[in-house]
Amino acid sequence: MEDCVFCKIIKGEIPSELVYEDDKVIAFNDINPAAPIHILVIPKKHIETLLDVSEEDSNLIAHIYQTINKIAKDRGFASQGFRVIANCGKDSGQEVMHIHFHVLAGKTLGDKIVG
Repeated sequence: MEDCVFCKIIKGEIPSELVYEDDKVIAFNDINPAAPIHILVIPKKHIETLLDVSEEDSNLIAHIYQTINKIAKDRGFASQGFRVIANCGKDSGQEVMHIHFHVLAGKTLGDKIVG
């Protein structure tokens, strides 16, 4: 986890445009947005892929989705709709091996998939 870019963002070693933070998760704007609103929501606990989520992580995953809902409502895009994407593994397009959830909004979204 020493060279995990998301762990470095969590520790404040790499700057990010923070959207939300609490004791379990951090959310920030994606540096290469695929939509007018493109936020990454990540757990502070390092979990490499969705396949590594354990039963003990159930509350954390629920908290991530509750955080996504809060961000969507607070930022004013909940009523228009949004997309949440979580990739798992290299072939899916997961570039950083730390689970993360892409929140896309701000326009009508087509079939485009993001990494």
